[in-house]
Amino acid sequence: MNILRFSDLCAQGRAQGRRVFIRADLNVPQDDSGRITEDTRIRASIPCIRMALDAGAAVMVTSHLGRPTEGEFKPEDSLAPVAQRLSELLGRDVPLRAGWADGVEVQPGQVVLLENCRLNKGEKKNDPGLARRMAALCDIFVHDAFGTAHRAEASTYGIAQYAPVACAGPLLAAEIDAISQALANPRRPLAAIVAGSKVSTKLTILKALSAKVDQLIVGGGIANTFLLAAGLPIGKSLAEADLVGEARAVIEAMKARGAEVPIPTDVVVAKRFAADAEATVKAARDVAEDDLILDIGPETAQRLAAQLQSAGTIVWNGPVGVFEFDAFSHGTEAIARAIAQSSAFSIAGGGDTLAAIAKYHIEKDVSYISTGGGAFLEVLEGKQLPAFEILEKRAQG
Repeated sequence: MNILRFSDLCAQGRAQGRRVFIRADLNVPQDDSGRITEDTRIRASIPCIRMALDAGAAVMVTSHLGRPTEGEFKPEDSLAPVAQRLSELLGRDVPLRAGWADGVEVQPGQVVLLENCRLNKGEKKNDPGLARRMAALCDIFVHDAFGTAHRAEASTYGIAQYAPVACAGPLLAAEIDAISQALANPRRPLAAIVAGSKVSTKLTILKALSAKVDQLIVGGGIANTFLLAAGLPIGKSLAEADLVGEARAVIEAMKARGAEVPIPTDVVVAKRFAADAEATVKAARDVAEDDLILDIGPETAQRLAAQLQSAGTIVWNGPVGVFEFDAFSHGTEAIARAIAQSSAFSIAGGGDTLAAIAKYHIEKDVSYISTGGGAFLEVLEGKQLPAFEILEKRAQG
């Protein structure tokens, strides 16, 4: 993908004394009193900010936080807690500026945080007037928020249209490189794990991947629909009977290419959905009418783990069982451990996937952990993300 990279501009001295506008993703969870409960996204934004400061730029950073009503400020929508955390991480004061769309005072070597960009009227609809006002604030626009790359908004797309220079920050560039390595130029075999509660929410992803991957491992409620498609009983498990035909079509599309959707041969069932429910391992063909399938069985887990360890590239989106309940977490743990031990290039994304990675402490063993939920899914669907599209267009002049 041909885009300008902020790191290259800095290396060439083109950011020295320039006004740099960074669109970061600082949308972090907070408790009821406004305290940040998890700061991964803030920490992930630091390299780009430091890069700009070290290059001698005048630095402006903004982000969305939550879902505020445009034009209506409420204290809970403020980036004030983020400004405080940024100050701690950078070891310098990071002042917060409100009402910034018509002008910001910032000198080379300084950094300011611009209040929640979604408070600006016209942000969500990518209003050209707002985008032009934002672009007028800077010499260089840096998109470093992969989590917003699938949205064409004023601070993610419009500003990139009108800023003198538009480029990708280190976080966005790393996502582009990882996605290209995993999907555009993968080392084979290419295995994808797509799990979740509903086939309907991942159907376009499953169809897109069925034309690319060598193994398509399905898990969670999605796997139950595929079990039905294979003619196996699922008891009272979560499934979408009306999409059995679609699941069969994916299986057939894979088979036609000499590829596979591995169907579980054994499962872990319970009579009720609860952390303390009794877990029973059964052959997939022996699931009773009152059983709930809550995980893959040990035989299936072992077979999938062996396949993953021999893969060249692994794309992972979603745990294969109800891993929050320890009795039904063994399948997801086996998958996670296999990915960690594999020599494959692995890319993982999605909130539940990141939670599983954290639970099993394999962060350092996954080649790339994507910071974007919706954006990651849209890439798997084969969609061209608006942020990538405009940055490519701008790189061509």
